[in-house]
Amino acid sequence: MACALDINAIMKVLPHRYPILLVDRILEVEPGMRCVGIKNVTINEGFFQGHYPGQPIMPGVLIVESLAQCGAVILLSQDSYRGMVPVIGAIDNVKFKRQVVPGDQLRLEIELLWIKSSIGRIKGVATVDGQLAAQMEMTFKLIATGGNENGG
Repeated sequence: MACALDINAIMKVLPHRYPILLVDRILEVEPGMRCVGIKNVTINEGFFQGHYPGQPIMPGVLIVESLAQCGAVILLSQDSYRGMVPVIGAIDNVKFKRQVVPGDQLRLEIELLWIKSSIGRIKGVATVDGQLAAQMEMTFKLIATGGNENGG
C-alpha cells in the first residue's frame, strides 16, 4: 500500500540531515517497490553560492543524490532494513536533460529493480513540470549504521 511522508517522517527513515537532506516530501512509497518524492529547489540552497554566481544551476551530482535518497526510502521504510544505510556502489546510464534552477520542483520517481542480500539496484528519473531533468541507474550496498565500509 502506498503512503505519503512529510519531512518529519522522512527524517525518521533517512539518516541524512541539513545540508545534505535533499528530499522534502514523499508523495507515495510502496516499500520494497517504488517511491515518488519531491525536492523543492530554492535560492537559499548553499550550493548556489558557488554554482554559479549570477546563474544558479543545481549540480547534477546533487540531483542524483536526491534520487538516491528517495530510493533509500523504498528500503529503509521497511522494518527489515531499519538501522541500515545504503551506500552508492555504481551509478550508470546517467543523463542530464534539463537544468534545474531556483524555483523548480523536482519530482523524483524511483523503482527498485532488485535486491539480493545486501546489494541492490534502483533506477530513477527526475522531472520538472513534466520535463525530464535527469535519469540514472544505481547499484548500492546496505551496511549497518556505524559500519566503516567504503562507499559514499
